[in-house]
Amino acid sequence: MEALIKAITLPGSKQTLGEVNALKNTQIIGNEVVVDLVLSSPSLQARKKTEALVVSALQTQLDDTFNIQVQSKQQPTAQAPSQPNLIKGKSIDGIQNIIAVASGKGGVGKSTVTANIAVTLSEMGFKVGVLDADIYGPSMPLMFDVTYERPLSVQVDGKSKMKPVTNYGVQLLSIGFFTKPDQAVIWRGPMASKALNQMIFDADWGELDFLLIDLPPGTGDIHLSILQALPVTGAVVVSTPQTVALADARKGVAMFQQDSIQVPVLGIVENMSYFTPDELPDNKYYIFGKDGAKYLAEDLKTPFLGGLPLVQGVREAGDVGRPVALQGGVLASAFTDITQSLVTELVQRNKDLPPTEVVKITTMAGCSAVSKTN
Repeated sequence: MEALIKAITLPGSKQTLGEVNALKNTQIIGNEVVVDLVLSSPSLQARKKTEALVVSALQTQLDDTFNIQVQSKQQPTAQAPSQPNLIKGKSIDGIQNIIAVASGKGGVGKSTVTANIAVTLSEMGFKVGVLDADIYGPSMPLMFDVTYERPLSVQVDGKSKMKPVTNYGVQLLSIGFFTKPDQAVIWRGPMASKALNQMIFDADWGELDFLLIDLPPGTGDIHLSILQALPVTGAVVVSTPQTVALADARKGVAMFQQDSIQVPVLGIVENMSYFTPDELPDNKYYIFGKDGAKYLAEDLKTPFLGGLPLVQGVREAGDVGRPVALQGGVLASAFTDITQSLVTELVQRNKDLPPTEVVKITTMAGCSAVSKTN
């Protein structure tokens, strides 16, 4: 019976219960079967799903007279003694993990990757939100087919807050909800930062397992504003394989790894890895180079989360507002693999590292200085 339980694969992971040493105890008392699990999953829903998988597996081996009870609890997160808690007043109640999705270069498909990871996480049973932090080029409303929706105002503890727009099981806030489709956002940095803070702290996000932040390209003011406002759990960097994009992706990874920032990079995703024409399904054409982001990840000792082919359907799905990860096929499988790898890296990060702190930004003699808040 224990061997059967240990062989079960964790939801959102490639590891089994046995590989993560999750099974702590099994007892059979009369017709009662009790199984105790300790899981490091960041989601209550995922733990409940694991319990259900164990019950289903045992039901195939036991007759109907047995009453199967599976109990799970979350493994405590390791914390460094000098950094026991998040900075009070900076975290958002109810949000477990904040993931920044970045790219050094524009046009590599960062927003597409963010949207599809979000819906894949939702399909896995997680509660997910997306903050579109690309103030000057918001694209999430189009990708989620909610271009003409507007966040509602709700009362929370006597305060008026924005209710994120929801589609495909994902909550969404974007500056695109507050501007016309043909209206350019012409703001200086402080005004953009203020708008971001409002979408972060004046929103009723509720309970979320993941808040994904779609950052603009580069390593500029918006990035620092996010890191100053929120304790980001980890970052994902998106790149294409060509040298120009990789050079910028390297800078993106370096930004998060700065001694004064220290946000763990959970991995690199390679978009547009190769092209396979419909009439030649067995052929792969490496238009932008082969395995560039994979080699970059190896060079930087950063996890490689996976690659995505260059397929016309990805563009079409984004244009009509239905993420391709919801449509089955090769691309949906690729996004599932990438998302499972991301969750695996996140679970390991939460096990090994203390919570991330927010960044404190000060200005001295006209120069910006970045340091960790104590």
